[in-house]
Amino acid sequence: MKTLSKNLCCLLVAISSLCAHAELVIEITQGVDNPTAIAVVPFAWQAPGTAPEDIAGIVHSDLQRSGLFDPVARTDMLGRPSSPTQVYYRDWRAIDAEYLLIGRVSMTGTRTEGDMRIEYQLFDVVREASVFSAVSEGSVNEARMLAHQVSDVVYEKITGIRGAFATRLLYVSVSQIRGDRDYYRLTLADSDGARPIVLLDSREPVLAPAWSPDGSEIAYVSFETTRPAIYRQNLSTGEREQLTNFPGINSSPAWSPDGKYMAMVLSKDGSPDLYLMELTTKKLTRITHHYAIDTEPTWMPDGKSLLFTSDRGGRPQIYRYHMATGLTERMTFEGVYNARARVAQDGRNVVMVQQQGGKFHIALMDLVTNRTQILTSTELDESPSIAPNGSMILYATKFAERGILAAVSVDGGVKFRLPAREGEVREPAWSPYMSNR
Repeated sequence: MKTLSKNLCCLLVAISSLCAHAELVIEITQGVDNPTAIAVVPFAWQAPGTAPEDIAGIVHSDLQRSGLFDPVARTDMLGRPSSPTQVYYRDWRAIDAEYLLIGRVSMTGTRTEGDMRIEYQLFDVVREASVFSAVSEGSVNEARMLAHQVSDVVYEKITGIRGAFATRLLYVSVSQIRGDRDYYRLTLADSDGARPIVLLDSREPVLAPAWSPDGSEIAYVSFETTRPAIYRQNLSTGEREQLTNFPGINSSPAWSPDGKYMAMVLSKDGSPDLYLMELTTKKLTRITHHYAIDTEPTWMPDGKSLLFTSDRGGRPQIYRYHMATGLTERMTFEGVYNARARVAQDGRNVVMVQQQGGKFHIALMDLVTNRTQILTSTELDESPSIAPNGSMILYATKFAERGILAAVSVDGGVKFRLPAREGEVREPAWSPYMSNR
């Protein structure tokens, strides 16, 4: 992952003039009723000069954004401990903190090119006991990602759920320059919207970004040749490969869980159908044969079946294609419109766009109970993408007449918005856990 990070940093410098348009802003709108109070003390900086990043501040923001925590304001803290001998539990009980996180940051090498070492420890204030201590190390250029890793560990220790702060987002930002036509930018950012990097800048639409299973590559649809074509791109090298250029529709790329195949939608043989491309040989296999529109494939985590949208029943609904038998079954019956399904890694929860009363909401369907729950109350929600730990759903919506990204927890209890500082944003895709991090 260090090679990938260095290449991304170089790319960021090269296109820094473009990044401001893509930067997202976090606006928390709803959290749980009784969030856990945690004090994240500013980490002691044990090196010359000033720290390149406020590690504790990033952890504070991550935990707050989850909606499950209510971090203590620094102005309310009665002390700034950086080692266990400096911790006095009475000070933290006095401000009703349930947990306390302290840390120290040191450097090897220069402030701009060296490595960073973060030592941190979590305490249970109520029990007056240390919960755990740990160390995170890496390049100073990846200081924010190291902070997100600390957040992940703290989050998991307290909630029992793996954190997803040290992941990344893909999205498409759209803006006008000097009143000219729209400019489309395929953008990569941290999970909090920070450090945006423009991967593709185009005057033609860019759609449907998708991640490879290990997070090293992405795929997307670009109209840069004036008609839709599917591309894949290596994030470390920047190398791009055009996979399709057939007449008609070329859309909805989706990597198989083993990374060997890509599902896609092509209309080269007539109506839009699902195809599989073997990525080594580029061999195509058509897997649906229907006069209706079959689109938006997404893989089940075990790779044995695909969910997709089809109007073969008269209105868009979610169907399931079984790889072994070639059989197709309808999955959704509640609501007149269900589309753009995405599956959590546990294979149980499916998120989708559902129409209710003329409005389009994000809904969650439990495949075990067949229960469906509407999670959003806005009117035009689309393009859901689920976090790799299954806890949050990112989606595109409208707010104040602008296209923005928003997020909602799978139980509907936590919500926040991520509008861009300029322009509009759409087509989000949450990364998997990076296997080589």
